[in-house]
Parts: sequence; structure tokens; C-alpha cells
Amino acid sequence: MKKIEETAKKISQSVSQVFKGQTEILDMILAGLFAGGHVLLEDVPGTGKTVLAKALAKASGLDFSRIQCTPDLMPSDVTGSSVWLPSKQEFEFRPGPVMTSILLVDELNRATPRTQSALLECMAENQVSVDGKKHILEKPFFVIATENPVESEGTFPLPEAQKDRFMLCLSLGYPSEADEARIITAQRGMVHPVENVETVSNKEEILLCMEEASQIHVEDSLLAYLISLSKATRTDSRLSAGVSPRGSIALYKASQAYAAVKGRSYVIPEDIKGLAPYVFRKRIILSNESVIKGYTAENIIEEMIESIPLPSFKAHS
Repeated sequence: MKKIEETAKKISQSVSQVFKGQTEILDMILAGLFAGGHVLLEDVPGTGKTVLAKALAKASGLDFSRIQCTPDLMPSDVTGSSVWLPSKQEFEFRPGPVMTSILLVDELNRATPRTQSALLECMAENQVSVDGKKHILEKPFFVIATENPVESEGTFPLPEAQKDRFMLCLSLGYPSEADEARIITAQRGMVHPVENVETVSNKEEILLCMEEASQIHVEDSLLAYLISLSKATRTDSRLSAGVSPRGSIALYKASQAYAAVKGRSYVIPEDIKGLAPYVFRKRIILSNESVIKGYTAENIIEEMIESIPLPSFKAHS
């Protein structure tokens, strides 16, 4: 599985020209891409989410589109629409921004539930439906959505079905002082640094990596461990809803791709343990009593993970 490791390294090196630090976050985002999932970035404005998405698209050689969500954004602005052509006496489908490989959905929670539902079909089924006709999205189709966790005015809560379609929920956080200095100095020129990002891969190579990621070995003991983590969320009295089987599948696939990014042909217990908080974070619902007592999804998940011992493991050759 060296192909995935090599591809991930060269994309990461190219993206690091403009996205300073946070190499572990980038590895998880690449794992999400290779696993065929989608990623939600929950962070305050100005932390580099848009730059990261643009740089990733350019480095990987994939088509890129961006949707800036607002309350007046319509589903047709996302999926596309049929336009009547008088000369041909027929409707012609004009594709929307979802007809791409990497789609940045900025401030997703500013879109109305109706528009969010249009995105839901794209993410869940890799297709759009316009005027009763289905239009298949080409692979890879990778959504990077952003959400501001602080500002709530003019926003619409993401429905549980929407949150469940994101494989990983990540937070970039603030850069270190050294990285912030590098970011500032990189912006001195007249041309945005993203324009100088080198394209080091292509669509065919990314698709090959996605196929290889699905072949990464997962021992039965690790599968049992993964299921025990999901089960723990379903029996915890502090939660009104736990992780669904779709969440277990997401953790399984993310662990496979992450192991490949790290250069292994097999998953280790630490892969599952390390990714579980990012996969589970948006998939559990706290009870009202737990919220009143001050519990958070993060500390409940961390406590549950620590309470379940890692399985014995023998490296797979």
C-alpha cells in the first residue's frame, strides 16, 4: 500500500506551502478523501479552512467548487437546474457547483434546512435529482463543509441525518506562533499563495488510492473493539442517542485509509482509538439532563474510549 503513502506525502508537502502546521489534521482529511467520506470543519473564521480546501484540490489535481451558504441560497443553486431552450423546444440541465470533485461548502449552517437537504442527497447517494431526473456525481466526490461553532445568529441547526453523513468532524484550531508568522509573511506578495501550490497528483491516482484503501486489513479483534466503542454510546444513560451502524462503518473505513496514509497495510488499535472522537463527535446526542450538568460530547466520548481496553494485537504482514 505504498502508493497511498507516497500520494499522501506529496499532496501534504504541496499543501504545506500555504497551510502551515497541523500535519495530523491534514492526514485525517486525506484519510477522509481516500475513504470516500466527507469532512466537517468546525472552527472560527480566519483559521485557514478555505485555503486548505483550495490547496488540497489544486495539489491533488481535482476540480474544485465553492458554495457560500446564506439563508436565501436555494437548492437549485447547489444542484443545478433545468433551463428551457426555445430553439430546441426542450429543457437542458445546467449543472450546479456540486458537479465537481472537491466541494467546499462554507458556513453550512447558514443554509436553510431545505437547501441542506439538497446537499444530503449528494453526500449520501452521490447523485442529484432535478425535475424528476437523476444525475450521477462522478467519483471522487469529496465535501469539505465549514461551520462556525461560536456565532449562532442567522444559522440553522444541522439535522442529525446531515451530521451523520460526515465521516469526520475536525477543528483546525489556532496555529502556533511560528506557524502564524510563516502564514503572515507568505501573504506579502501580490499573488495569493494558493496560486503557487504545485499539482502533484491527478484524478486517476486518487481513485486508485481509494480502491487500495478499501483493501487495508482489519483484524477481527479490532472489528470487535470498534463495535464495542459504538455500543458503549448506545447504552450510556447520559446520551439520548448513540452512534448508528453508519457511524461504525465510517470509523472502519476512516481507520483503513488512515493506516494507509501512515504507510501500513493493516489497521492498529491506536488508529481506531485516535479517530473515534472525530467520527463520533457529531453522531451522539446528549440528554437534556447531561447538558444541564455540564457534560459535553467530547468529554463523554473520551471517558468511554478510556474505559474500554485496547485489544491484544499482532501486526499483519
